Amino acid sequence: MSDLQKSFAKSKLAKLPPEPPPIPEYPAEEDDRDDGDSNSSTETVTPSITKQLFARPGGARGPTTTLEWTGFFTQELYLARQVNSFKIIHHVYLSPPMRSGPLFVMHHGAGSSGLSFATCAAEIRKILPDAGFLSADARDHGSTSIIRTDVDGNAVDGKVELDLSLETLNQDLLFVIRETQTKMDWETLPDIVLVGHSLGGAVITDVAKKGELGAKLLAYAVLDVVEGSAMDALQSMETYLSTRPSRFPSLASGIEWHTRSRTIRNRTSARVSVPSLLYHEDDAVDPSKPWVWRTNLAETKPFWEGWFVGLSRKFLEARGGKLLLLAGTDRLDKELMIGQMQGKYQLQVFPDAGHFIQEDQPARTAQILVDFYKRNDRSALVLPPKVADMQAFAAMKKGPGAGGPIAKPEGGRTGYLKR
Repeated sequence: MSDLQKSFAKSKLAKLPPEPPPIPEYPAEEDDRDDGDSNSSTETVTPSITKQLFARPGGARGPTTTLEWTGFFTQELYLARQVNSFKIIHHVYLSPPMRSGPLFVMHHGAGSSGLSFATCAAEIRKILPDAGFLSADARDHGSTSIIRTDVDGNAVDGKVELDLSLETLNQDLLFVIRETQTKMDWETLPDIVLVGHSLGGAVITDVAKKGELGAKLLAYAVLDVVEGSAMDALQSMETYLSTRPSRFPSLASGIEWHTRSRTIRNRTSARVSVPSLLYHEDDAVDPSKPWVWRTNLAETKPFWEGWFVGLSRKFLEARGGKLLLLAGTDRLDKELMIGQMQGKYQLQVFPDAGHFIQEDQPARTAQILVDFYKRNDRSALVLPPKVADMQAFAAMKKGPGAGGPIAKPEGGRTGYLKR
């Protein structure tokens, strides 16, 4: 290349923008793998550090230490209840509403606990500081316990028969709500928004359909469960249960399994909710793995079908605002598709979340729930003036001489009338 050609090339290159720095390659985090196929030999794709195209909620590797419930709720209650020859101690997590704030009553799914809503509740309170939360452990879940008693109420030895029928869970939730009102000395119940995940969705829908909360129930939200897909999923439930670990060497390993298997995709939520799902077995069959599941899901099989039969119809027919949050539109059954086209309920889809929507994406779930509450908040409604008020206003404008004595609006309410 001649000197003239070199100088010409340099002048052209000088006008080009500087070359961007090379994107550094980071090794893929272990928790970012898709564990659906452990034998996969596909190459690792390194996303841009600015766009993070393949980032997943809670995917980054982080600590596996447990988090206490006190960082998410203000108190816990143990509510005793005698039912025939059994004494049930219902355990609930509570953050009372302030001023005229609503009470979000939350019911978890099968095998989970009240702490499944911990991170979501904390996010709601960031947006709606006056909101309250009541998240209960269902019987045979979390810290709720049942003991056999004699006629005097004293504990006696004997196996407690498992009862997780929909009607029983319905009555348990109603008892928890009313007993909490008594314990907290609330003159009346706050306005209530029911929120249920999976099995919890079936329970809160049943409560809403039967109308036992009356006008205090503003609305209800069901998270990732519909009748059609739930009934289909039951066919493979036993297979799923046989593939998951039955024991863990530590709580940390239990948290790790939930995040690495993508059962819960948010590590913070897993750190607070998973410890309530396991207990330490003192005389463990395998001393190296003393942590076992609190709830034996295989034993709940007789109740599976009863939880979900008729769910779609009840969801559409119950009074109050209706919200359905799903992890995918493929979960909608025919009845709900028709209801959605008729505008009978609000539908929100989280395609990036797994089954535990409220744990995988707590901030986004919280925003949807707050917006849902505000749309159904009756205290925010401005009613039109009554006819008597309008007539009184007309008389006031005419004056006493023109229309006789001024008629005072009914009840003395003049708030709607402005001169």
